[in-house]
Amino acid sequence: MNERPRIFDDLAGLAGGAISALTGLREEIEAMVRARLDETIRRMELVRKDEVEVLADRLAALEARLARLDAPADDPAHTEDGA
Repeated sequence: MNERPRIFDDLAGLAGGAISALTGLREEIEAMVRARLDETIRRMELVRKDEVEVLADRLAALEARLARLDAPADDPAHTEDGA
């Protein structure tokens, strides 16, 4: 009588199958949510942080150049060539 009833084996197999099905379902839901978010972000035409930083650097350089051009001509520290 060391053998366990077959029903326990059947229940264990059923539980294992349910866990596998739930894992697959979770992965499928995650993929669907990720796809929806990607589509929403694409439609919003958002830019990435590194793109904004590059534009900010270019704008700062242009503002500095404009400040040098607008500086009084008699101030040698603010000439175009810096001399």
